[in-house]
Amino acid sequence: MSILAVVGPRDAGPGERQKMLEQAHAHLEGADSFVRVDVPGKGTTTDDDTGGVMRTDLEAVIPALQSGSLFGGREAVMVVDAQNLLKAEAQIIADLLVDLPEDLHIAFTSTGALPASISKVVKESGEVVSVKKLRERDAGEWLASALKRRKLKLPAEARSALIQRFGSDLAALSGALDQLELADELPSAEELIERFRTRPDEPVWLYADAVSAGDVGQALRRLTDYLTHSHPLVLLAYLENDLKRRAMAAAAPDIATFAAWSGTSADHYPTKKAWGVRGRTSDSELRRALDAISRADQHLKSAPEDTHRLTMERLTVALCRWYSGSAARRTA
Repeated sequence: MSILAVVGPRDAGPGERQKMLEQAHAHLEGADSFVRVDVPGKGTTTDDDTGGVMRTDLEAVIPALQSGSLFGGREAVMVVDAQNLLKAEAQIIADLLVDLPEDLHIAFTSTGALPASISKVVKESGEVVSVKKLRERDAGEWLASALKRRKLKLPAEARSALIQRFGSDLAALSGALDQLELADELPSAEELIERFRTRPDEPVWLYADAVSAGDVGQALRRLTDYLTHSHPLVLLAYLENDLKRRAMAAAAPDIATFAAWSGTSADHYPTKKAWGVRGRTSDSELRRALDAISRADQHLKSAPEDTHRLTMERLTVALCRWYSGSAARRTA
């Protein structure tokens, strides 16, 4: 028997889920038969005939774990979203894992921790691998490997265009490569951006970094990407908290005091980051930025939705001056 658990981040997106499934499939590769069970959310109810111990969607996993191949072949079972297993369901599966048939191989995927009963058995008799939160750099490495495997050649500009459009969504990147494989001629970077217009969740810190650097063009591009899938009020809340953190850093005599005021530790990355740029923005610029965010918040909550993007674009241009301290440098 062989047991593998692939554990990803609790807030796993499509890219992380794709990577988790790829590792699970690789573990089960070559099986003569394959059973996949997707665990429903914990709020799901069912009227099955097992007295509620095992939900109907999961019933197939029990006979799959109890019997190996009748003909000496390799059997495979995949349990997807194992974090959603109820306590009684997890215990039943854990008990079955203790004495699996030799020709049976099983893989679990879990966003967040596995149920304790299953985790204990896997650690004793199997293997646990972790999938970390993906960033654009990780997506670039994955793309290079996928292009090599598919024997596709894309110039650096075209690769960057794909990462710009899809970020760390490996499933979307894979779908884009599927289309490119069928194309008679590979498109240019500009044509790639025009062809693939969707974009997964954009990390808010990418936008904030562009604003902090005073890079208006990059910040506006990040804003467009972010607003494709998220609400501008979420972005405003992040910016307000970041500005308050900067204001505390500017007023604190040392990083230890600043960490205490912000309720963090001195080696916490956001704390060190805010401390490192504490002198870049003046008090007057911080006040102007906070006031602009407050006015934008009021506008978003009262004005028609079709004006929201323009408001955020104007705010972004202004923040690029105040955040980076460029306004102060020009008047110095």
